[in-house]
Order: sequence, then structure tokens, then C-alpha cells
Amino acid sequence: MSNADGPEGPPAGLLCDFCGERVESVRRVALDRDYDRLVTPHRELYACADCSEKKERARTGLASR
Repeated sequence: MSNADGPEGPPAGLLCDFCGERVESVRRVALDRDYDRLVTPHRELYACADCSEKKERARTGLASR
């Protein structure tokens, strides 16, 4: 997928770093109990609602089996 601007300018929406889809909004969880991404050096990633929910379930151990 290319992020190149088209004839009408840049594509509308934000890009999910996990699935690559263009969406209206993205999320980033940075703090939770025993989870701190504010001081730990890392690449910031932003997720669409679906990817954010999947990532959160996996992180908290609630992923469907």
C-alpha cells in the first residue's frame, strides 16, 4: 500500500499501524496496571478500533481461545 498523495492530495483518514486500513480515528494505550509505555523507549503504534480491541484482549489475557 502506498502513502503517496493522489491528484486530490493526501488520502483522508488515519492509518492503522496494525492492519494498514485507513480509518477515522486510531487509539494508543500507554498506561495501565503493570503496563507503562510512557517511559519505555519504543516505536509508538496506533490501532484502529478493531485492532485495538484485539491487542487489548491479547495483552490482558482475555483473547478468545
